[in-house]
Amino acid sequence: MKALSFGEILWDVYPDKKCLGGAPLNFAAHFAKQGGQAYMFSAVGNDELGLSALKKISEWNVDTKYISVLNDRPTGRCVVALNGQSVPEYNVLNNVSYDYIPYQNISEKFDLLYFGTLALRSGNNLKVLKKILAENKFPEILVDINIRPPFSSKSSVLFAVKTADTIKISSEELNTVADFLDIHDFSDCGGFSLKLAERFANLKRIVITLSSDGAYCMDCENGKSFRCPAVETKVLSTVGAGDSFAASFIYNFLNKKDIQYCLKSAAETASYVVSKYDAVPD
Repeated sequence: MKALSFGEILWDVYPDKKCLGGAPLNFAAHFAKQGGQAYMFSAVGNDELGLSALKKISEWNVDTKYISVLNDRPTGRCVVALNGQSVPEYNVLNNVSYDYIPYQNISEKFDLLYFGTLALRSGNNLKVLKKILAENKFPEILVDINIRPPFSSKSSVLFAVKTADTIKISSEELNTVADFLDIHDFSDCGGFSLKLAERFANLKRIVITLSSDGAYCMDCENGKSFRCPAVETKVLSTVGAGDSFAASFIYNFLNKKDIQYCLKSAAETASYVVSKYDAVPD
């Protein structure tokens, strides 16, 4: 299976270290670890962080063919602090290389296109992504909603939902997404999913991660709902957990596994990731 992941490459900068990341890159790395072929469509700066990123991405077995190197923009950075519950708080720097991803012609066929919403803060990137969608056919499109104030907008979330076959949302982001989409009067993730599916007929699957309560998925094509519990583990950091969950879920789904299996596998993968400090652990 071959996936193209569009969006940000950035360094998460902690008080004592820096780690390469960005949701699309984390997703690509975990998709490759699952056994798939992953390509990044992004940009880095022609600086030390950018060159280090390209080296690390190759070590993760992610293809760098569609990563541009820009001379006039620095590589993306995000200053991260973990609160008392080990949940990350982000300060995402603006006007960096991944805000100006150049268009490139795509020469191979992909089974999957993945993108999030953070990189869509840039009007340039939205134009590039629309051109990619117009000029290429993707059998499956997975969108992971990434709410990163103040860079999240109603227009980017609406575009994402209208484009996706499968959409992933975390429970922490659910109310913000519901407000953006004017979805109200729901009691739980199942009620939200019903309303979302009614409004957006393109959606085939709605996946909601529920932190310590596990995960939920609605199969919109037959109206069935699935749940799985979280796998208990000692949490060191949740950075990258959702990205690993998405990669495991969609990799197994593309390989014809049933949704219950996909949820279980994704929960197991995410539980391993949160037990480590790195978003893409060995």
